[in-house]
Amino acid sequence: MRDLVLPVDKPEGPTSHDVVRAARKALGERRIGHSGTLDPFASGLLLLCVGKATRLVEYLGALDKAYEAVALLGQTTDTLDREGQVVEERGGWESLDEQRVEQALARFRGDIEQVPPQYSAKKVGGVPTYRSARRGEAVDLAPVRVRVHALELVSCDLPRIGLRVTCSTGTYVRSLAADVGEALGVGAHLVSLRRTAIGPFAVERALPLTALGDATAVAAASLSPLQALEHLPTLDVDSSAAAKLVHGGSVPFECDDRAPAGPIAVSHNGLLLAIGESSGGILHPRKVFAE
Repeated sequence: MRDLVLPVDKPEGPTSHDVVRAARKALGERRIGHSGTLDPFASGLLLLCVGKATRLVEYLGALDKAYEAVALLGQTTDTLDREGQVVEERGGWESLDEQRVEQALARFRGDIEQVPPQYSAKKVGGVPTYRSARRGEAVDLAPVRVRVHALELVSCDLPRIGLRVTCSTGTYVRSLAADVGEALGVGAHLVSLRRTAIGPFAVERALPLTALGDATAVAAASLSPLQALEHLPTLDVDSSAAAKLVHGGSVPFECDDRAPAGPIAVSHNGLLLAIGESSGGILHPRKVFAE
């Protein structure tokens, strides 16, 4: 199995690690990681990085995410989703209308402070908070600044509201739904969550989990390492520069004031050669992918 990035459509039920385990067995490759954990009750897009493409995870993990979600107003659970125990029920949602829900949503667009859920993979002292929560230990979690690029009300069938969210990485849609419920004075928890996109990659072209054993389907859905970095600036170099970069050497980099400040995907003959950074008119390789 060559080095690639494979978009997979995770169904509800398995964990993200379950998907990785299934891919390792089906593809015959131990080196598989993923970009962006999905909760077991959630479905949608996972980007599996296979072989040497596992080294791309850091460049994919920071991409914005898009979701479709349904929240149930009037009930709060300890996990902020349908898998938890109901800890509070409140009336009042019966008197709500679409306008009031829209007004509440407006408070959560843009840059916001968000407290991560107690039941999450976020680590405190090296321990995931969900482990502490399962032991009945509450962890003091500081608010995190995240960005909600878009928060759209797509259905209002009270007590359920359908949401479409585009947000920065690290945003918990469970927390967002719970906060909206609090803003409405009735509480809320998520009953469904589906990730529809990671950066430019949409779930519509992802491989169903059941098709992991179909080599033709895997080939059709997979992305080359260079394709997976289409969101980065790309520089194609000649054979002379490629030979230097592949051995860790730097090369001159002619640029203007618009030169990218972050990582650059360096290619040669249509293949990813390295991830580089430029400074002072010089291109330095940070990660080399060619043999």
